[in-house]
Amino acid sequence: MALRMGMAGYVLVVVVGAALLHCTAAQTTHVVGDSMGWVIPPGGAAAYTTWASTKKFMVGDTLVFNFTTGEHDVAQVSKTAFDACTSTTTIGSVITTGPANLTLVSEGDHYYICTLGQHCNIGQKLSITVQSSASTSPTPSKEGPSPSSTPPSSPAPTSGTPADCAPTPELPPTAGGPAAHTPTPTAAGPTTPSSSSTVAIASFSLSVLSIFMAFFIL
Repeated sequence: MALRMGMAGYVLVVVVGAALLHCTAAQTTHVVGDSMGWVIPPGGAAAYTTWASTKKFMVGDTLVFNFTTGEHDVAQVSKTAFDACTSTTTIGSVITTGPANLTLVSEGDHYYICTLGQHCNIGQKLSITVQSSASTSPTPSKEGPSPSSTPPSSPAPTSGTPADCAPTPELPPTAGGPAAHTPTPTAAGPTTPSSSSTVAIASFSLSVLSIFMAFFIL
């Protein structure tokens, strides 16, 4: 019993460790713009678009915006605000201290801009598409399973005749009448001697007795 519990504990530790290792490996830290950082890109917004196209963003990953505090900031906005470069409504607070780490907590399209001056209009903006961590598994078909064209098989009905449903009849007695039940013979008791045998024995005994009596008298 102790050996089994020890083995079960060992297996549990291995499974939990593998799960933690998988989660750690699955989470990636992305430095926005790589060595360029979060700045006004020399080539305009295309620089961040090209950078994002080479990455795969998953739920749980982290974006790192490297910028100098006071020179830039970062805010998550809607697509409408992203296209218009407006920061009147943001998703969450504007982060003004660099570097800023943002964890991707949901799948879908995410949009980020710098709210200072005309930085967004000049190209300091980023849009990414985040995939669910479960997207690595096969995507189930949108259509449900096709119903079977044939109904579920049921037990084949009998022919319906009474003979099929009735129990198997016993064999009829033979033409010579019902078979006689032969009783098991019991052990034979001692045979009673017939009357003639008894008379003979008595006569023989009497004769012998007479001879002995005559012998003693003489």
